[in-house]
Amino acid sequence: MNLKLRNSLLLFLNSSPPYEPSKLHLLPHHFHQWRGITKVRLKWVKNRSFDHIIDKETELKAACLLKDAIKRSPTGFLTAKSFADWQKLLGLTVPVLRFMRRYPTIFREFPHSQYSNLPCFRLTDTSLLLDSQEQSIHLAHENDAVERLCRLLMMTKTRTLPLKSLNPMKWDLGFPDNFEKLLVPKYPDLFRFIKASNGLSCLRLLQWRDEFAVSELQRSKEGCEVGDEYRQFKRGQTTLSFPLSFPRGYGAQKKVRAWMEEFQKLPYISPYEDSRNLDPNSDLMEKRVVGVLHEILSLTLHKKTKRNYLRSMREELNLPHKFTRIFTRYPGIFYLSLKCKTTTVALREGYQRGKLVNPHPLTRLREKFYHVMRTGLLYRGKGEIFLPQEGIMLGSMESEGEEGESEEEEVEIDDECSEEISELEESDED
Repeated sequence: MNLKLRNSLLLFLNSSPPYEPSKLHLLPHHFHQWRGITKVRLKWVKNRSFDHIIDKETELKAACLLKDAIKRSPTGFLTAKSFADWQKLLGLTVPVLRFMRRYPTIFREFPHSQYSNLPCFRLTDTSLLLDSQEQSIHLAHENDAVERLCRLLMMTKTRTLPLKSLNPMKWDLGFPDNFEKLLVPKYPDLFRFIKASNGLSCLRLLQWRDEFAVSELQRSKEGCEVGDEYRQFKRGQTTLSFPLSFPRGYGAQKKVRAWMEEFQKLPYISPYEDSRNLDPNSDLMEKRVVGVLHEILSLTLHKKTKRNYLRSMREELNLPHKFTRIFTRYPGIFYLSLKCKTTTVALREGYQRGKLVNPHPLTRLREKFYHVMRTGLLYRGKGEIFLPQEGIMLGSMESEGEEGESEEEEVEIDDECSEEISELEESDED
């Protein structure tokens, strides 16, 4: 480099303003040139505890959805023919008929009145009792469901989502069945149904609520006994850091620690802020994407959902086309599972020793529902009369979580699974 050019460069550097975190927080697009951390790649690690939870709750969710379908039926029952092709829809690895026969404490089988060879299923008295308790919880916690729906819509670019994207997530978000008919019409000042240009029915948020536009990460920092980090963040003097829980063997690696320190130092952009002016290829945008995914998973009752559900909202949430790699690049925040022939993502901080940290009343009832299911499996063929009613209605379900109590991380990598994860990162296909 010649002397004249070097002197010009030194003059420019000396005349540049000093680093001021507060200004950079207010003007995050100044970070568009940061690219270093986006090249880090970690190997996927299997977690048996999370896989067990996902396996268990896949069956629980399928049973709950079938219960709701029977309730919606004008006849009060379903025929085997009506649900013959629901296996993939319910996320099951076995035929629906076989699944329903596993749980006689939930579903009561009887022959059709006209076609004796056609199995039919109605709900048992125990199942109806549990359902009535569920409806009571929905009514008692209706404001919570409305807030979650508002917050999800507030994260989108147009405050609008198609119903076909919302419906698959209703169980994860704790919305009542037929929420679009039972819940939404109660709040005409908040929600309106519209038709999109492509003809799809959509739900639009009419009123922005400032009190809802605070992310779960911000709330957790604000509520900490040591709130210095959040107070400094509010003054623009620092950033907010994500809670981390690395698989065993990762946390001690110097390169991982250094990378995450750089990532945590990036300004935190609330998922409720407009991100359309951010450089889509910047590290700052990547941290914003992590924040959006973190917030959506925080809104779910079980702190997890299917990747495909998120993908259906990708454009409205301003997520990158291949966002699956975010989950594997940040294993201290997320866990990606391939259990039950689908891709599920979970929020690590939502669980401790295989159990939800802050269970919602609805998740507690679902644990009771699962206990009834398992009891039915144990006494399969003997019917509901063998069900210990008092124990189901009053007893705890501690035994159901025993397999998930140990949160041990296994660093034994299955090569076949690693290849599947790599394929997920490289493509957006099922």
